[in-house]
Amino acid sequence: MTVTTTLLEHCLIRSLRELHLPPDDYVVFGSAPLLAHGLCGEVRDLDIVVRDSLWCQISSYGKAARGEITGDPVRTVCDGRIQFSQRWVSADWDTDDLIERADLIAGIRFASLSDVLAYKRSLNRPKDRQDIATLIMHGS
Repeated sequence: MTVTTTLLEHCLIRSLRELHLPPDDYVVFGSAPLLAHGLCGEVRDLDIVVRDSLWCQISSYGKAARGEITGDPVRTVCDGRIQFSQRWVSADWDTDDLIERADLIAGIRFASLSDVLAYKRSLNRPKDRQDIATLIMHGS
C-alpha cells in the first residue's frame, strides 16, 4: 500500500475530502503533513488554514470555537477533530504564502515540511519534540 493510498483511507482525510473544498484555498498544517509524507502513522486532528474567500463558506460549517494558541475564531467539524482558521498561529505566517508553497499530495495542499519544522521549533511543546526529531532526520 502506498503512502497516498494510506493517506486517502485516513478517516479525517476522507471527511475533509467530502467537504469538496477548493484545494487552492486552504492548507493542512500541524502534524498532518508528516502523515501525508509517510513520516508518521496517525494524527488525531487536522488543522486547516483557509483563505478569506473560503472562510465565508467554512463559517457555516460545524461549531464555532476559539484557537488554542491564538484565541482566533475557528470552526470545527468531526467532533472538533477538523479545525479551520483564517491564519496560522501568528501574523508572521501569511496564509496566502503558506498555501502557495504547500505540497500538493493526493489533491490536498499540506504545509511544507520546512514550515512544519519551523512552527514546531517555535512552540517546542513536549508533543512537538518527536516530530521535530523526525523532521530533522528526514532532512527538512
